[in-house]
Amino acid sequence: MNFINKILIKISCKKLGSDEFGNEYFENKNKRRFVVYKGIAEPSKIPAEWHGWMHYTTNETPIHINTHRFSWQKQHLPNLTGTKNSHSPKKSAVKNTQYGYKSWKPNEQK
Repeated sequence: MNFINKILIKISCKKLGSDEFGNEYFENKNKRRFVVYKGIAEPSKIPAEWHGWMHYTTNETPIHINTHRFSWQKQHLPNLTGTKNSHSPKKSAVKNTQYGYKSWKPNEQK
């Protein structure tokens, strides 16, 4: 999202809240919903509570919902595929690559 869009959303929409990652959530007069991401615009950065609101599953913002977390629940993480924090099994056949995976090359021999 470019700078101009962010400014227009912040001016013309009502801010309804923000999440623990700093993303801000807005709604305009036509009930269209927007998110202004903190940092890189990555949809997997939206927590489950706000995801339901963004997709019109619920009309109540998560700031009014009791979002009790159990001790076994983990904190929300964005999609880490392709990053240095991505999951790589210990017995993986692919080793010593930058991100734990290696791209396929058609003429490469094992």
